[in-house]
Amino acid sequence: MSTGVGASLNGFLPFSGGNLWNKDISSSAVDPNSTSIINFIGPSIGLHPDFGAGEYQGSNMGIPYVIVDGSQSFVSVNFTAYGDESDPGPMPVPSNASIEGDPNPGSGDRHVLVLDKNNCFLYELYSAYPQGNGSWDAGSAAVWDLLTDEQRPWTWTSADAAGLPIFPGLARYDEVAAGEIKHALRFTLAQSRAAITPPASHFAANSSSAQAAPMGMRLRLKSSFSVSSFPASVQVILNALKKYGMIMADNGSSMYISGAPDSRWNNDDLHTLGQVPASAFEVVQMSPVYTANTVPQGSAPAITSFNSLPKRPT
Repeated sequence: MSTGVGASLNGFLPFSGGNLWNKDISSSAVDPNSTSIINFIGPSIGLHPDFGAGEYQGSNMGIPYVIVDGSQSFVSVNFTAYGDESDPGPMPVPSNASIEGDPNPGSGDRHVLVLDKNNCFLYELYSAYPQGNGSWDAGSAAVWDLLTDEQRPWTWTSADAAGLPIFPGLARYDEVAAGEIKHALRFTLAQSRAAITPPASHFAANSSSAQAAPMGMRLRLKSSFSVSSFPASVQVILNALKKYGMIMADNGSSMYISGAPDSRWNNDDLHTLGQVPASAFEVVQMSPVYTANTVPQGSAPAITSFNSLPKRPT
């Protein structure tokens, strides 16, 4: 991996090939409630790239990230909301780390994503505010070992509502330019129910409808949908949605897919994604689906607690 804001991963793929973010689901079964769920979302709603080049209403478009090396100083993180479901600091977050919504992040999600390339840890903060002494205030934070298959403990959030890592689900310019995205993408829907399906560990319900999506639900672009008329860069995104799909990670505008801001994106090309309606997708079979009454207690499957890991050299 290179270092810097929006730097290239040079082919590095977070997590293992067997991780659910990286799983080829092109031949997976369709959920029996797929049609009902798509109709609830709104079959005519088009995809929307929640990222691009330049600014929209004074803010950069997308969720930024920065790659640091092992020399980055660790600083304390003070939790302002979900500290009991957060990994404790210190964390190697630069005092000038890019915040979602820069240069005017306001009171939005204010995500901060930091990858330590030497130690292969990912640090993600929600509602992050830099402090004058170099520390950070954050609503919550999660640390991910990018060389394992981590999942949050059941019912724990992360820097995202579904308890998922954000960075592995971003569309990045470096991988699109290389011609292939090798992972699922992150997306949002306006309504979700009090339920989760792996790899999610947490819900933030705002609907009581049985047809509303559980956090972690995966949509797959139908194999029959022709991508040949789309710009080459958009074809890369659409082909990834056929092979890996996109995972519901938060409440927000429906069918918005996440990516990192980059001056090299062609916004006109990206906006052709709006020609892809929700009806062109199908829900990949969800099993298991946990509700508040059935969610397991204790740790999630394949959990490796960050705090129990041996410290890597810094």
